Amino acid sequence: MKGYYARKIHSLLGLIPLSVFFLMHMFSNFAAVEGGPERFQSAVNLINSLPLLLLMEIFVIYVPMLYHGVYGLYIAYQAQPNVGRFNNERNWRYTFQRISGVITFVFVIWHVYQTRVQVFLGEVSHEELGALMHSIVTNPVYFIIYLISVVAASYHFANGLWAFLVSWGITRGPRAQRVSSYVCMSLFAVCSIMFVASIFAFRSVEFDASAVIEMLKVTV
Repeated sequence: MKGYYARKIHSLLGLIPLSVFFLMHMFSNFAAVEGGPERFQSAVNLINSLPLLLLMEIFVIYVPMLYHGVYGLYIAYQAQPNVGRFNNERNWRYTFQRISGVITFVFVIWHVYQTRVQVFLGEVSHEELGALMHSIVTNPVYFIIYLISVVAASYHFANGLWAFLVSWGITRGPRAQRVSSYVCMSLFAVCSIMFVASIFAFRSVEFDASAVIEMLKVTV
């Protein structure tokens, strides 16, 4: 019974608030595609203008993420993929969900350290995040890691949404589950494209340190 409720909490936190955070992060990053450093900086400024931001980050993002991630690792550890015996779509999706969850959790911790922790430590300012991302994704190894990770995170989000609808009894029949599968996999494609496009935008010379400095001089 405890395991049942633990899984329900894990599932619910994956939808609220982590899915909301995922989408907000996606749209704020995609601002780099839409308008370059200026639009991205506006999105960063908007987020940092929210009241009680640090408390919100701790209790609305980091604590739920820690629970969802750690318990997700436990689920992945206990998982017994049987794609070798039953080679069907649901088994493959179950396996990819576990794999993408591990990749996403490790990546998020690393990404938060590379960005948010550096801001907290005073190593970089909020105004330098675009230039910081430029320096990260222009590294060939980091670039590949980021591409793999954002696609994995997009799949984990979209397929997790489909699994949530099934496990919570929202999509009960085969037709409803099939339609929701099409919708969620389309969402996976859209999210992947937006994140990948954002990474390529950050690689642009517009985001190098000198360009950001010039932009700040103009805005001041």
